Amino acid sequence: MSDFSLDNRPLYEVKANLFKGLAHPVRIRTLERLAGGGDVSVSELLADTGLEPSHLSQHLSVLRRHNLVVADRRGSQVFYRLAYPQVADLLSVARILLVEVLQTTQRHLETSEADVSSTAPRS
Repeated sequence: MSDFSLDNRPLYEVKANLFKGLAHPVRIRTLERLAGGGDVSVSELLADTGLEPSHLSQHLSVLRRHNLVVADRRGSQVFYRLAYPQVADLLSVARILLVEVLQTTQRHLETSEADVSSTAPRS
C-alpha cells in the first residue's frame, strides 16, 4: 500500500481529514442512522436528531464534503445514504473498540480500588 494519496499528501493526513468529518456526535448519530440501510429523508433525520434544519444541513454538508454520504433529490425531498458500505463497518469497529477500552478501564479501576482497600490501615 502506498504512503501517499493521489494528491501526494501522506496517507496519514488524508486519514486524519476523514476523521475530522466524523468528529461530532451529531455526524456519528447521522451516520449510524444511515448505516441501518436504505435511503433516509432529511425530515426523518430531523426527527431523529431533534436539530434545527440549518444545523442538520451544516452537518450533512460536512459529511458530503468528506465523501461519507450521498444525497438524492426526489421531488421536494432529499434523501441520504452512506457513500460506501465500509462507513458502517468503520462505525461497528469503533463501537467494538470503545467497548473494549471501557471494559479495560473498568477492570483497572476495580483493581486499583482493591489495592487501596487492601493497603488501607485497619482500625
